[in-house]
Amino acid sequence: MVAASKNPLRRESFVEYEEATAESRVLIIMTGGTICMRRSPDGYVPATGFVDSCLAIRPSFNDCSPAKELIARTDTGEEVVLKSLRTPLTSYQKKIRYCVMEFNPLLDSSSINAKGWKKIAFTIYNNYKDFDAFIVLHGTDSLAYTSSALSFMLQNLGKPVILTGSQTPMSELQNDATDNLLGSLLIAGHFMIPEVCLFFNHELYRGNRATKVNATAFGAFQSPNCPPLATVGINTTARWDLIMRPNAIEKFRVEENLDAHVACLRIFPGILPEMVEGVLNLKNLKGLVLETFGAGNLPEDERLIRVLGEACRRGIIIVNVTQCLTGTVSPLYAPGTALGRAGVVFGHDLTSEAALTKLIWLLGKGLTDTQIRFQMSHSLRGELTEQSQTLFEHPGLSPKMESLSRLGYAIRDGDLEEIERVLAAQREWLLNEVDYAGRTPLVRDESFLSVVAPSPPSPSSPVSRDRCGAGARGAKIETVSVKHDGVRYGKGGQKGNVGVNANASGMKQQKLQTQSQSQPWWTAKLQPYRYAFR
Repeated sequence: MVAASKNPLRRESFVEYEEATAESRVLIIMTGGTICMRRSPDGYVPATGFVDSCLAIRPSFNDCSPAKELIARTDTGEEVVLKSLRTPLTSYQKKIRYCVMEFNPLLDSSSINAKGWKKIAFTIYNNYKDFDAFIVLHGTDSLAYTSSALSFMLQNLGKPVILTGSQTPMSELQNDATDNLLGSLLIAGHFMIPEVCLFFNHELYRGNRATKVNATAFGAFQSPNCPPLATVGINTTARWDLIMRPNAIEKFRVEENLDAHVACLRIFPGILPEMVEGVLNLKNLKGLVLETFGAGNLPEDERLIRVLGEACRRGIIIVNVTQCLTGTVSPLYAPGTALGRAGVVFGHDLTSEAALTKLIWLLGKGLTDTQIRFQMSHSLRGELTEQSQTLFEHPGLSPKMESLSRLGYAIRDGDLEEIERVLAAQREWLLNEVDYAGRTPLVRDESFLSVVAPSPPSPSSPVSRDRCGAGARGAKIETVSVKHDGVRYGKGGQKGNVGVNANASGMKQQKLQTQSQSQPWWTAKLQPYRYAFR
């Protein structure tokens, strides 16, 4: 036995190590907004000292442990010493240490622009190695624009970046700021979600999918075309199947080149071509987000289409997005098709905020018009649903039912190779299974069958028909008779069996291979459609 005094790893060192590893570090970047405001004779105004006035006094944000000083860096790289606080032990047996860096001056969210986005991005970049996650406190008016812009600017992101704010200041007794900030801290400190997200009213959204839908309610934001990535309640539930991760091992960086010569125009009934032309003739305009009716429509006016087409030929990138909260633009109707022929890009289900910021970002990359048009209609950060993706999936089909469906389609199409693959992959004999109408795969498609007639049934082999009165089957199918070019192969009618005559026109005529009753069904040859099994 080794004496305890000779062990170089003291118990104290293990305790210190456990305390260090059970603590995550989060940098909170205070840009301004309602969350940090206080009352004044002139109304609510932004106020500094957020840590001392709002966080240190709340037990949910401060476990009253000795305060530590952490070093952080501004967007210009200047080092600052910040006071840090630590949350109490969470349900995940972990504590979160955080500090708050306040912008000076605090920004008004309704006045933020590309310069403000760069300041936030480089603050994250300069502190990327020293913190596990980042929270950006921001006003709600332009919160969806900032979260969308950052999702494109932050390249190869490997840590959570969560933007949040509130409808009422944290200094008020009744507020949503406490829940929004605490929920953001819990997710940032425990879950590795390497995306730019927006957290509001207990739900975590992909940043470039969220949009503000209410000016006064606590549930101010929604993600109409993408489910929440996580939901915070008694337990936090994350949708890991939706969360995107970097697909290449590359260094985190910021793409700062943005070209803000972009406009947004909402189509309305009776809009004149001269109005649209006036916007498109703005000096140095390079892009336009066109908010159209429904699935991407606008008034049928040849002059309007001509104005848009001329702008596209001049190199202006025009992106078509819907005014509707939910749905996508697509060339389903003639007006939408005319837009596509004129050179307008279909933005699918992009929000207006994501379309605008994505276009600003792409224009700053120095790409060709063709490259920009292509990337605007394809998902880069999960910001849109491409039409090539699956629009519908059978909900919760079991493998057996899925194979039964595949087998039915293969028999209908006369695809012998697919039939072989399906049957070889299943341990059960699918030809005795039935669909919702009570039909077996061989009789589910009436166009494929010429005759479905059972042999005279015996008492031990009951015959049933589907709800349409078509088809017949016994308790077990032992032989299948196939008619090809007028020639019948196989034989049925044995006692207790049912023979099925199928029209397999186009299949090659092959020698009948009879399988013994003692052979397992999977050794039976599929050509020419004779199956013998017990």
